[in-house]
Amino acid sequence: MARTRRKPRTRVVAAISAVSALGLLVGCSGGGEGTGGGRKDGKVTISMGLYGVMGFKEAGLLDKYMEENPDVVVEAEIAGDEQTYYTALQTHLAAGSGLKDIQGIEIGRAKELVDTQKDKFSDLSGVKGTDHFLPWKQSQVTAADDKVIGLGTDIGPMAVCYRKDKFEEAGLPTDRDEVAKLWEGDWAKYVAVGESFKKGVKGDKVAFMDSASGLFNAMIYGGPQQFYDKEGELVYADNPVVKDAWKLASKAATSDLTAKLRQFQPGWDPGLANGTFATAVCPAWMLAHISEKAGEANKGKWDVAKAPKGANWGGSFLGVMENSPVKKEAQELVAWLTAPEQQAFLFQKQGSFPSSRTALESPEVAGTKSEYFNDAPIGEIFGAAAREVPEEQVLGRKDGTIKDIFSQGLTLIESQNKTPDDAWNTTDERVKKAVG
Repeated sequence: MARTRRKPRTRVVAAISAVSALGLLVGCSGGGEGTGGGRKDGKVTISMGLYGVMGFKEAGLLDKYMEENPDVVVEAEIAGDEQTYYTALQTHLAAGSGLKDIQGIEIGRAKELVDTQKDKFSDLSGVKGTDHFLPWKQSQVTAADDKVIGLGTDIGPMAVCYRKDKFEEAGLPTDRDEVAKLWEGDWAKYVAVGESFKKGVKGDKVAFMDSASGLFNAMIYGGPQQFYDKEGELVYADNPVVKDAWKLASKAATSDLTAKLRQFQPGWDPGLANGTFATAVCPAWMLAHISEKAGEANKGKWDVAKAPKGANWGGSFLGVMENSPVKKEAQELVAWLTAPEQQAFLFQKQGSFPSSRTALESPEVAGTKSEYFNDAPIGEIFGAAAREVPEEQVLGRKDGTIKDIFSQGLTLIESQNKTPDDAWNTTDERVKKAVG
């Protein structure tokens, strides 16, 4: 499954597999407490463990770095599936062996690694040229003693993607600024617009939104804390942000405003192409998926409007292992890969929205428009959303798991006709069981 490409004085080795990633990560890793990297014949080899399409290899940034630093060789091992990748990473952390010099960190894993494995990561707080990140982004990988275990890559500020043609059919405004004013400042207004849409649209084949869970996620990720407090205690049951999000999402689900299609679950992609729903809460990284699955036939029919409130869903980090034999060089590579220039480049290349304040303000990002989404000024819209996110966002060890359980709970209302109270009780039981 390995694929090697050679260039003068450079080498990138990438192993990509969604099915057998765990075996690859275990089989190809270094031994002892070290990593796959090291020094030999005047060259420094830096190993990277990544997942999905983080973009560094795909966009050619690793090749560029090696061209600019001919004494450095970067070897990137990429797992297609993040869950499998993280399982392998946990195994290597526990064993103290097989770790890469640089490891990718998904936002849903950040808190767990900060709380339980920070000693395995080097402190990046003092690395030169790393003071350009959004404050809330770096707070997600900062320990109580101010140790920083990773540097931010992308983020997922949210907007609302909507079908202009469906809004016009329902007698609603279609201009993105006018649409945004309909629900400005309050997600309840967004649901109210859905009621107007339902009354105005012809027939019953088009729902206002894709799912209640999309609305729920957008609401909770706009608050300073969701499921846990700063002390690591579960607070979702009493957190007004979660309770309000559940109440409003349940209202949407029981008011026939949703297409009952959870994002990225079966049926959602065809729904994008067939106009099954008129809106979807969309993080910046989702635009590429929508344009691909909705297809050329719907180009220009989709647009992007500012969400009622700023929120963030998603994002990653790069961390350097404390016992790496090339720790200094690995830190320099991570700093370069996450620098404003590279973040702006990745945004233009594949839509990864920058976590760097400096990159957000650059013309390459701020001035970007999306041809597919009716020339929507996505750099401006998502940049504004990123700046509205609270400066501190409290993460918990099982955030990702809990989010999925809440999404499943809302599906009980949408697809199984459970009452909101019954669905909440089931969700509460499942969360408590999942987190122990």
